This record gives sequence, C-alpha cells and structure tokens, in this order.
Amino acid sequence: MRKNARLLIVDDDEVARKNLARILKRKGCRISSVASGAEAVAKLGRESFDLVLADLILEEGVSGLDVLEAAKKRCRDTEVIIITGYASVETAIGAMKKGAYHYLQKPFRAEEVRHLAAQALEKTRLRNQVRELEEEIRSGAQTHDIIGKSRKILSILDLIEQVAPTDANVIITGESGTGKELVASAIHRQSRRAGKHFLPINCASFTDELLANELFGHEKDAYTGATSSRAGLLESADGGTVFFYEVAEMPVPMQAKLLRVIQERELIRVGGNRHIPIDVRIIAATNKDLKKHVAQGLFREDLYYRLNVIHLHMPALAEHKEDIPLLASYLLEQILKQMDKPVKGFSDEAMKILKGYDYPGNVRELENIIERAAALCRTDVIDTDVLPDDLKGVAIYRYDTEKHGMKSMKEIEKEYIRWVLNQVGHNKSRAAKILGIDRASLYRKLKNYEIGD
Repeated sequence: MRKNARLLIVDDDEVARKNLARILKRKGCRISSVASGAEAVAKLGRESFDLVLADLILEEGVSGLDVLEAAKKRCRDTEVIIITGYASVETAIGAMKKGAYHYLQKPFRAEEVRHLAAQALEKTRLRNQVRELEEEIRSGAQTHDIIGKSRKILSILDLIEQVAPTDANVIITGESGTGKELVASAIHRQSRRAGKHFLPINCASFTDELLANELFGHEKDAYTGATSSRAGLLESADGGTVFFYEVAEMPVPMQAKLLRVIQERELIRVGGNRHIPIDVRIIAATNKDLKKHVAQGLFREDLYYRLNVIHLHMPALAEHKEDIPLLASYLLEQILKQMDKPVKGFSDEAMKILKGYDYPGNVRELENIIERAAALCRTDVIDTDVLPDDLKGVAIYRYDTEKHGMKSMKEIEKEYIRWVLNQVGHNKSRAAKILGIDRASLYRKLKNYEIGD
C-alpha cells in the first residue's frame, strides 16, 4: 500500500471508525475520520483524498452514496469503498454503478480491508502514472513511447539519453516484440537529427538487387525499365537516421556496400559512377546473435564492429514483470481510443494472470492479448473470462507463507491442485496436463484429498 496516501473514513459507529483507522495506519496512510455524511461532504469540499471508505447507512440524511457522489465530483480519481452491514448484491451493484471501487461487509476482517484499500490505491497510482506519461508525450517532454519504471527499463532510458546526442552507430538486440524500433526512434528524437527523417528499413524484405536499388537509387538506363534517374532511400534520409532492422538478414554482398557508405560517407547509385556525399546515422537491430553470424561467415566482421559502437539490449518482458500493470494500463488506454467501450481497467484476478504469464511474444503479445480482451469485454472491467485460455492455464501459482503459514507438502499439493482446477474451470483433462500427470493419477489425488467438484 502506498505510504502517505490520504484516506477519509466516514462512519457514525465510533468503534468501526477507530478499527478502520487502526488497521490502515499500520500501512503508513494519513487518516482523517468523520462521524457523519454531512461532515464528509464538507471535508471533501475543502480537501482531496486518494481513498474514501464510507458507511452506506449514515444518520442525518446524508448517505454513503451521497458521500460517493461528492467524492467523485471533487476528484474523479478518488476511489470510494462503500461499507455496509446490510450487504446485498443489489446494494453492491448500485454503489459500483455510481462509481464505487468496491464494497466491504460488516463485520470486516483486517486483511480484507488492507487488501481492498491497497488495490484501490494501486489503481489510482497506475491511472495517474499513465496520465502523466500521456501528458509528457503530448507536451513533448517525453520523447519516447517506452513505458516502464523497472530498473531495467530505467537503465535503457538512461543509456538512450547518453547515446542520443552523439552520432555513434548503435546496435539494438533483443527478442521480437521487445520494442527495438521504439528505442531507435527515441534515440533519433533526442538527437540533433530530430528534425530530419527517421527511416526504418526491413533488411529481410528485399533481395540483394532490390535492396541496392532501394537504398542507393539508380541512374537512367541502369537496367531495363530505368527510364529516369532516381535517388535512393539513403539520399532521401540525408541528415537523418536510418534504422536497419533484422540486420542479420542483410545479404552479404549488400553488407560490403553498406560498409563502404559508413566508411566513406558517400554512395554511388546503381549504374552510375558519381560519388554522392551523404550524412546519416546508422542504427541497426536484430533478434539474432550477430557474433555467431560473424563466426559462421553470415555477417561481415568489419561491418559488425562499425555498427556495434554502442550496444543496447532490450530485456524480454518476462525479465521486468513489475512493469506489466503500468504497461497493461497504458496499452488499454491506447486501444480504447479506437473502441467505443466504457472499459475502466482490469480485475485483480485478471491482472494476477497477466503478471504470471511469461510472454514469449513480449510486449507485442501483451498488446494483442489486451486488444482481444477489450474487444470481448461486456462489462466495465476486463476479467479472467475474456483472457485466452492458455494464459489462465499457465498462470503462476505463488504460495504465500506469510498468509498461510508453514504447511506440509501434502497440504500445499492439495491447495495447488484445487487452485489449478479453479483456474481451468474444473476441466480435469486440462488440469492433469498442467499438473504433468495423467487423468487417472489426478482422480486418485482428488479422491485422497477429498476434493470435490
């Protein structure tokens, strides 16, 4: 739970009020308490709070729903948890339709209060962070779309800041979908070349002849059909940055020609003999091991060293999972700009599954998953029902010793089997596959542990 978060407790029951304050102060929150809805509304008119916990039934005619309305009017980012001793589905749905984050039923448990408050405050924090990032992008203060606050991402951003003002060539490595082009673009936008072209070229898309023609251009009559001279991409990018992605796929003859351009800072069009000076910065990217390609004779060693002045490696998403909540929220915001849907965010269980998956396709796969979920979502929150089955099947099971205490292996296995069954909707064939046992073994364990449907 975020320290120094500002909380307002509204309850006409003094004992309940004091219990809530005691529970939440242990997490470092700054607590204000009032005994009536009227006091709460007045206080909300003067001060802002991150979270309000309000009893539904209050004396003096101002209810918890009135407090909810006043809180949302004062600041739409304030989350509100409704407390009720008269819990019903209708009451909870009614409050949540009006904007409440969730509800607590009296008598409440301390762990439940802390968990719910922490989740509400985390939602506020992520929303504010996404808004700050979008504001930075709009204002131009942020010159990249690389989202994350983990140590690995911050070190990438720091390196971009150091490298960008120089004209050093850069190689960016990393798995597919990790954002290598975003890094190249960020380097360009923070460089002295920012006002010129940023030209991405896919080295795997062309044969040697086509790539040479596209890069260098040609003179009239250089080949059949060349009825006029044409400048190539490198000339058009003069003064800017050229980004060669999938550079390991560049044909070897073209590697020699590119090496000459880098060394001499000039080119010769196809079919010509005139030396044309150019000024471009080269950034290359690959998901392959270029050193192995050099050893196998697939990539020129001299070109490798010309390009590899600065080496920047993008981590796989599985290596910085702490960024998933922020990334998911940011991607959802971007996706919803193209969809007319009132989706506000993710349920706790859905986010737990997103954080537990390893993403072989990295950020690109996360984006696809969220786009699919948003398209299928029928409520205002993305829940587990719209996530792909393979995610739910392989979500990581974490055993919390602080919560559950020390248990025997049999007890842990029983809890794990029950958890897997819940994750796959009690599909025993799928559960057995995930557990790595056959169906007969699973049925024996279910019988031994007295786990029913």
